Amino acid sequence: SYNDLIASPLTQFEIISLANISAGGTDISFTNASFLMLLSVVFGTIFYQTQMAQGAGSIVPSRWGVVGQGTYSMAYGMVEENTGKEGQIFFPFVFSIFMFILRCNVLGLVPYSFTVTSHLIVTITLAGMIFIGKLIVGFRRHGLHFFALLLPGGAPMVMAPFLVRIELVSFNITVVSLSVRLFANMMAGHILLKVLAGFAWTMMLGGFALFIAHFLPLGVLFVLMGLETGVAIVQAYVFSLLTCIYLADSIEGAH
Repeated sequence: SYNDLIASPLTQFEIISLANISAGGTDISFTNASFLMLLSVVFGTIFYQTQMAQGAGSIVPSRWGVVGQGTYSMAYGMVEENTGKEGQIFFPFVFSIFMFILRCNVLGLVPYSFTVTSHLIVTITLAGMIFIGKLIVGFRRHGLHFFALLLPGGAPMVMAPFLVRIELVSFNITVVSLSVRLFANMMAGHILLKVLAGFAWTMMLGGFALFIAHFLPLGVLFVLMGLETGVAIVQAYVFSLLTCIYLADSIEGAH
C-alpha cells in the first residue's frame, strides 16, 4: 500500500511476533525473524536432499545441481586453502554457516520479506558462536600454550605488557568485525532500496511529468537490486572465509 511504501525505511526491520510464547517468565515468541531462519534451514535441506536424489547415477547435473555442486566445491576449497588438511574436519560447520547466511541474505531481498542478518543480535550471536569455537579448538590442541598467540614471536620481553594488550584487543575484536560487517552491509543496502522505492512511488503519484520522471529512480532501484544480490553473496563468503582464517589460527597456534 501507499502508506507502507512511504513509511520509515526502518520499519522493515521491525520484529513482529507471530505466536506469543513464554516459558518461565521468558519471552520466546515465534517471530518473523524465527520464521525466516526456519525457512532458510528447511529450504536448504530440501534443496540439497532433492539434488542428491535427482543427481544419483547421473553424469551431467541439472542447472540447480550445478549450483549445489558449485557452492559445495567453493566452500570445500575455502576450508582446504585456509585451514589445510587438519581443518577439513570443520568443513560441515563452515559450509552450514555459509549456506545459512547466504539463504538468509537472499530471502531478505524478496519483497515484503524480512532480512534476518540485518539485525545485530543475529550476526553477533553467530560471531560469538565462532569465537567460542575458536577458543575450544585452540585450548584442546595447545592447552595453555594457546595464550602465546598474544605475544608475537621474536618480540622483546620488555615490550610484552604493551604488545599483549594490543593482541588481546585484536583477538577479541573478531566478534565485532564479523558481526558488524555483515549487519551494517545488509542494513544499509535495504534502507537504500526502501528509500528509492518510496521515492519512485511518490513521484509516480505526483502527476504526469513526475510519473514519467519516476522511471529514473525505478531504473536505479533495479540496478541496486542486482548489486544487493552480489553483496548478499559476497558477505556470506567473507563471513565464512574469516571463520576459516580464525579456525586456522587456533589450529596452528603460536610459532
